[in-house]
Amino acid sequence: MINKKVFNVKDALEGVKSGMTLMVGGFGLSGIPENAIEQLVKLELTDLICISNNAGVDDFGLGLLLKKHQIKKMISSYVGENDEFERQMLSGELEVDLIPQGTLAEKCRSAQSGIPAFYTPAGFGTEVAEGKETRAFGNKMYVLEHAFKADFSFVKAWKGDEAGNLIFKGTARNFNPNMCGAAKITVAEVEEIVPLGELDPNQIHIPGIFIQRIFQGSNYEKRIEQRTIRKN
Repeated sequence: MINKKVFNVKDALEGVKSGMTLMVGGFGLSGIPENAIEQLVKLELTDLICISNNAGVDDFGLGLLLKKHQIKKMISSYVGENDEFERQMLSGELEVDLIPQGTLAEKCRSAQSGIPAFYTPAGFGTEVAEGKETRAFGNKMYVLEHAFKADFSFVKAWKGDEAGNLIFKGTARNFNPNMCGAAKITVAEVEEIVPLGELDPNQIHIPGIFIQRIFQGSNYEKRIEQRTIRKN
């Protein structure tokens, strides 16, 4: 049996260094790898390039790394609810590549699949297409986009087994599955690890072949960016 379980977040992040390119799963605050991000902050790494849909909020998620100026460049689809992200971007302190959300997901999925590049109509005729190859298919123009190249990918799942097979829960499925196997090393943090064979094969979302390390996280806050409730 291949056992990919590591016993703590420190072991899970072994080999992560300043200047690396990191993929970080999640959408807003849903499904973010809280323990891995917290450990990145503690390691005091610098000059990181982070690929993530957005950067959380000011005091949580990737916002914690931004707050300490540990991120050199963000590759995202939107600024979100993070005022510090916006401030650093507008002041020139932070390099930012804003990519259409579907293109961001496909650049992750292409890396996962071993596809070096793909054509997409998204962004043609805008700043997104500047300096990129374009081509007509039928009566429509497309932009050539290249797959991401990342050193580590950090994802969050609900449950996993010792071989790295993962099950996601609800909206936490977002960008996490596409980032599995999309980097040289994928680290999965889960709320529960079970012995191999305990997961129903028909319920597994990502097979363990895409995962190199898995650990059980703790103390999840699972914050909500904007809580909206209906008046009685």
